[in-house]
Amino acid sequence: MSTPVLFEHPLNEKMRTWLRVEFLLNQLHDTVPISHSVSALGVFRCLSDLLDIFERGDMRTELLKELERQQQKLRAWLDVPGVDEQAVSSLNQRLKQQSAELLSAPRMGQQLREDRLIALVRQRLSIPGGCCSFDLPGLHIWLHQPQAVRDAQVNGWLDSLLPLRNSLTLILDLIRQSGVFRHQTSLNGFYQDNAEGADLLRLQLSLEEALYPQVSGHKSRYAIRFMPLDTERGEVPARLNFELACC
Repeated sequence: MSTPVLFEHPLNEKMRTWLRVEFLLNQLHDTVPISHSVSALGVFRCLSDLLDIFERGDMRTELLKELERQQQKLRAWLDVPGVDEQAVSSLNQRLKQQSAELLSAPRMGQQLREDRLIALVRQRLSIPGGCCSFDLPGLHIWLHQPQAVRDAQVNGWLDSLLPLRNSLTLILDLIRQSGVFRHQTSLNGFYQDNAEGADLLRLQLSLEEALYPQVSGHKSRYAIRFMPLDTERGEVPARLNFELACC
């Protein structure tokens, strides 16, 4: 029995940013609670990367626009005969509530920027070994605080990101559900097609094939080249079957 492996590739810069933020948020939640220096540095690196992303653009505005766009799509569904009006209305209400939560939240990442410990560690992350005890004695003593004290502070950081995480999770779930997986076949490891108006490609490959996709493209057209994991002995079959969803 084959084991499917899912790959996702963004088709625009907005989706590229959202997938990176989702990855960092998931990594952040997988790293807590902080019990030693390794998990601590994992958390601080994720927080620092998130702050870097927040400082490069107005992510809240993009999320609010997408929540409104999804509401417009749902309103159009109400005119389709046989649609479950109750389910559509319930989802539309969730979108409205999420918009209100995101709109009323403080500036994205503001609490993290104002935290002295995060600022201290962030300054040293780019230096090899720069977070050791003699470089950051403040972090060293913090790691010796009772677990409950550390947990309370970290949970405060995570709670400040909840409006972002809730909005992003809802939006990405809707986008992912908008595309249906269809059987496709590549010839000599290559496949291309149109993707007019799509935001995201999702590919499923069999783990046993030991292949991975290299995707290039944008919102109107894309190309996929399949590469062997073992670059020296691996081979790409002349005809490769895979599943593809354009969302």
